[in-house]
Amino acid sequence: MPIFDTHSHLYEPIFDEDRDECLMRMASLNLSAMFVGFDVESSKKAYNLATRNKRYYSSAGIHPSYASLNNDSNLQDLENFISTHKVTALGEFGLDYYYDEAPSRDLQKELFIKQMELAVKYNLPIIIHTREAWQDTYDILKRYQGRVFGIIHCYTGSIEMAREFIKLGYYIAIGGAVTFKNARVVKEVAREIDLNYLVVETDCPYITPVPYRGHRNESSYIIYTLNEIAQIRGMTVEELEKITYNNALKAFRIEVR
Repeated sequence: MPIFDTHSHLYEPIFDEDRDECLMRMASLNLSAMFVGFDVESSKKAYNLATRNKRYYSSAGIHPSYASLNNDSNLQDLENFISTHKVTALGEFGLDYYYDEAPSRDLQKELFIKQMELAVKYNLPIIIHTREAWQDTYDILKRYQGRVFGIIHCYTGSIEMAREFIKLGYYIAIGGAVTFKNARVVKEVAREIDLNYLVVETDCPYITPVPYRGHRNESSYIIYTLNEIAQIRGMTVEELEKITYNNALKAFRIEVR
């Protein structure tokens, strides 16, 4: 059964010594992946890695941590890239209020909205990063309801908020955190969410699932996330793999031939 990791940073330097071995493990699992950019340079790396296999895809975007007074210049560089390279999605971008030293909320919102406009212009699905900013993220996405669709990446919010995002047409991505013993809210979402809007991800090299928590994550570890969700829902892993794979294709508007 094919599997889809909807969020991977396998191009990061931490994989330089054994990236080919990671890719081999992905192949053994029949695993497709979206390599996700977080600024223009990483988006180029994601794109280059995706060209290695027809089962790989890439996105381009600017993470809210990079919001600055240079937003317009960075956005122009991003548009120059996506207008000349065939990316599958736009992102990751959004809002992140977690750190006190994060860029101002006004600059983050400006960067968010302007990338939403790019998504409209280029008719691309999006990958949303949001942390400690659920309502502001929802309010901006609501403005584009019916025009922009995509995935809420690394979801850790409530089941009630997840249902509101689904009403806007977004898929909810659950990652390795669902395997953590104290991840009560994420486990609840995994149990209660409409399966028609569930996808899975690793966000590697981050958020490594049990039993490898504390070590570098990689795309092949997505099997532990799938196993946990299947157990929570009382279904087979094969059933969940099929559902989440097909959901990922729909979310990214990918036609597999």
